[in-house]
This record gives sequence, C-alpha cells and structure tokens, in this order.
Amino acid sequence: MSIVFVPKKLRGKAKINQETIQRLLDENDQLIRCISEYMQKGRAGECVQYQQILHRNIVYLATIADASPDTTRNLTSNRPDSPSV
Repeated sequence: MSIVFVPKKLRGKAKINQETIQRLLDENDQLIRCISEYMQKGRAGECVQYQQILHRNIVYLATIADASPDTTRNLTSNRPDSPSV
C-alpha cells in the first residue's frame, strides 16, 4: 500500500524528509515498471489501479515541492553561468 494513504488522524502530522520522498520515488519506479509490463502484455485495464496510485503519489510529491522553500533557485542563481533574475 502506498505511503500516501495515511489515516485521517495522522494526516498533516507526518514528517516529510528525504527518506520519505525517496520511498515515494522508489514506489513510483515500481509502479511505472508494473504499468509498463501490463501494457506490453495487452492488459491495460488491469493497470488502472496502479496508475491511480502513481497519480496520487505524483500529486503528493508536487504538493510537497510547492510547499517547500525554493532552494533550487537559490542554488542556480549562485552559478556564474546562470542569468540573474
């Protein structure tokens, strides 16, 4: 079961750290492999549940990214070849 499926009483209380994000990325990797395998076997109807979980994971990761400070802009703006904003 996906780690995104958190009981309501625990929602918003989970600590988001690099380990959690990596687990989601690993899970997404497995989901994509499974979906691809089902599609190659012509069993597209059977992979819908995996696509839904993958979608939920991606939305969750995007939400985390949107809520976190924009550190990538700070990192790239310090490079000599990057345009100033």
